[in-house]
Amino acid sequence: MSMRIALFGQAPVAVDCLDRLHAAGHPIVGVFAPPDGSRPDPLAARASELGLSVHQRRFFQKKSGEPIPAALEAYRAMDAELNVLASLTSFLPSEISDAPRHKSICFHPSLLPAYRGGHAMQWQIIEGATEVGVSIFVPDEGVDTGPIVVQKGGVKIDATDTTGSLFFKKLYPLGVDALVEAVEKIDRGEAELHTQNEKLASFQGLVDDTVAAISLSKSGAEIDRLVRGCDPQPGAYLRWNGERLRLYDATLEGHTSDRPTPTSTSTGSVIDVAESGARIQLDGGVLRVGRVRGDAGKETAADFARRTGFKAGDTLTDG
Repeated sequence: MSMRIALFGQAPVAVDCLDRLHAAGHPIVGVFAPPDGSRPDPLAARASELGLSVHQRRFFQKKSGEPIPAALEAYRAMDAELNVLASLTSFLPSEISDAPRHKSICFHPSLLPAYRGGHAMQWQIIEGATEVGVSIFVPDEGVDTGPIVVQKGGVKIDATDTTGSLFFKKLYPLGVDALVEAVEKIDRGEAELHTQNEKLASFQGLVDDTVAAISLSKSGAEIDRLVRGCDPQPGAYLRWNGERLRLYDATLEGHTSDRPTPTSTSTGSVIDVAESGARIQLDGGVLRVGRVRGDAGKETAADFARRTGFKAGDTLTDG
């Protein structure tokens, strides 16, 4: 058996999903990929290599929610039986999402109904979740509220995980597996849709610079999670000489006997700067920061220190 599939998304989830579904014999009747940037879009490039119909656009509906005519026309010509939304960051109008016989399935990097919203991975790290997973659901008029087709959990968030490592090393490969499994279940007529339990639902907004501003009144553990949750974007920040200093590649160190912290060091003080990173005193621990971004691009903390004079004894203040 096979289904005519329209694939929407972006790399790397969509590229791997495309290869898996194409290899399984499903006719991919069209691929919607983002426009090219400074380099060709990976999904568009891979679809072109496979000789598939490729359409590159960022948006599918107007601010009013009405479909963009060109997008709707291109989609209708595909006569798809299922839409696969693999890390799609734009909303689809119902004229597209509900059109196929099997409607659409969408990838989300959390165990719904927990952590609905566009920055689920960031918030799971920031709020201290210890076990996470992925969900494949049928989108409806809400935000990540539709019935669930497949869920896969059991993913541990390690003490050094950033949003980047959580996605690329753990959730994206699991998400591809879950999407392919959902397609096969639908194709065989074995898919069971499970309504989300609204009593367990949570929704978090986008992680912007308001969220990314670090307050030194927070504990070291809370600040460590915020820094890792904002890595690689937007970058959690303190201020040095009044300017934002964004922190990356962070590790929280306890007060150990082999690397004692002077009792006179105040919260926010720079303890030392070495090739391994800058160490910053926090409440209940020391944050080692490997990379920073200040007045230039992202660089090692050691390079930043050499370039700007950032040094031990300097004081960082609230973002």
